[in-house]
Amino acid sequence: MALLQSLQMVLAPPHRAATPFLAGGAAVAVVGGLLAGGWLFWPGLIFVLFCLYFFRDPERTPPPRPGLVLAPADGRVVSVMPAVPPLELGLGPDTRWRVAIFLSVMDVHINRWPVEGTVKRIAYRHGKFLSANMDKASDDNERNAIAIALPDGRDVAVVQIAGLVARRILCFAREGDVTEAGARFGLIRFGSRTDVYLPPGIRPLVAEGQTMIGGETVIASLEGPLA
Repeated sequence: MALLQSLQMVLAPPHRAATPFLAGGAAVAVVGGLLAGGWLFWPGLIFVLFCLYFFRDPERTPPPRPGLVLAPADGRVVSVMPAVPPLELGLGPDTRWRVAIFLSVMDVHINRWPVEGTVKRIAYRHGKFLSANMDKASDDNERNAIAIALPDGRDVAVVQIAGLVARRILCFAREGDVTEAGARFGLIRFGSRTDVYLPPGIRPLVAEGQTMIGGETVIASLEGPLA
């Protein structure tokens, strides 16, 4: 069963954002195979296979329990600490718990909503392209920050952060959109990081080094300790 699940994730169909890359790689393979003595066929094919793997978009099943904060991305937790949310979101100067998830090029790069609510603000900020597993990447790197208003008036922030290799952050949401926990809202191409800022007073249930599954792993409870 575990092997079958692994194969289903590896062979999941790619996200539509992969289309131009797949088309370009296929063109290089075909044209290179016909006109360049055949040697360009293999680089083109390898690139196509890499894009199929990188842009894979498996289905996820969020936990049915309400009031949970889910991992917004696959990857490894590299930081769990109090931090001030991005100033451009206007969430105030007070610290709150932040969970930072690093996505290597081998991870699924689809971003998913961590909670149910309404998109209150989206703010894109240009910046550096430091390695995304460094703590200062949260402050210095190019990022797309999103504030989500919860039905009870509290808020959660999720931040897409570019990395050393990543150069393109995609966000499919708009201000005013209703979010569904576990649903897709964006992706970051070729290595990145995604941070979640919890509401004041809410503590994370995960630790550094843990592996996250976007849309499924519970990182906090908004309604107190889990039974």
